[in-house]
Amino acid sequence: MPELPEVETIRHRVEVAIAGKTVKSVEIYSPGLRRLSPRDLQERLPGQRVISVDRRGKYLLMRCSSGTVIFHLGISGSLLLRSPVAPPRTNDHFDILMEDETILRFHDTRHFGRVAWTQDDPMHHPLLAQLGPEPLGDGFDGHSLHRMTRGRSIAIKPFLMDSHNVSGIGNMYASEALFLARIAPTRASGRLTEAECRVIVASIRETLQQALTTEEQALSAGAGDEVDPAVAVSFNVYGRSGQPCRRCGTSIKRIRQGERSTFYCEVCQK
Repeated sequence: MPELPEVETIRHRVEVAIAGKTVKSVEIYSPGLRRLSPRDLQERLPGQRVISVDRRGKYLLMRCSSGTVIFHLGISGSLLLRSPVAPPRTNDHFDILMEDETILRFHDTRHFGRVAWTQDDPMHHPLLAQLGPEPLGDGFDGHSLHRMTRGRSIAIKPFLMDSHNVSGIGNMYASEALFLARIAPTRASGRLTEAECRVIVASIRETLQQALTTEEQALSAGAGDEVDPAVAVSFNVYGRSGQPCRRCGTSIKRIRQGERSTFYCEVCQK
């Protein structure tokens, strides 16, 4: 699933390519998407000028002259920039064609992506209204994390992954940030001290910023539209079950928390 650094990288690349341009048409290849039929976009988008492309959590917002398209990439989705001569592939759902012939293509292999349209403030849309603070924003700090976790028995890793608490932290980077913070993912969130919460927030910011830098470098080096974070990022714990910890040499442990795999070092993380 695309996580926050991947979504932010897509946002920047798409905004540079289409901001200020006008939508000419919408071409549909596969109409079956969650939330909204692309046929609605076919009626609403032509003639719209793209103002900006923003991000809220893992959602992308294409702000237009009289409304906003909200994208969620689901498990396997992406927004691809294509030329008019590039034929659609399997699992390409629709194209948004600009007047200068730039194509924004929605690709989703597993069909879990969402697309919504609103003419109101998108931050009040049901998809966005209940999201927690941005992990890289000013509204998320050690004090606020400590306050949010009071009285909570849930383990810190699933707490961080709940978008109602913090918006956009996925499985990979939650594991990596907690390793950097030396906090066990199984710790009860309500028992963390404020000092530990400050360390966790700083580790989340460092982990996400490093991933953003790595993705941008990979794209600049000609990696194409889509960068696989499992390849681009050198993980300390994620996906390294049974391999030696880069700090102490102990074998990395893999457990299940909810429906997700968690990776950590039981010696370094307490």
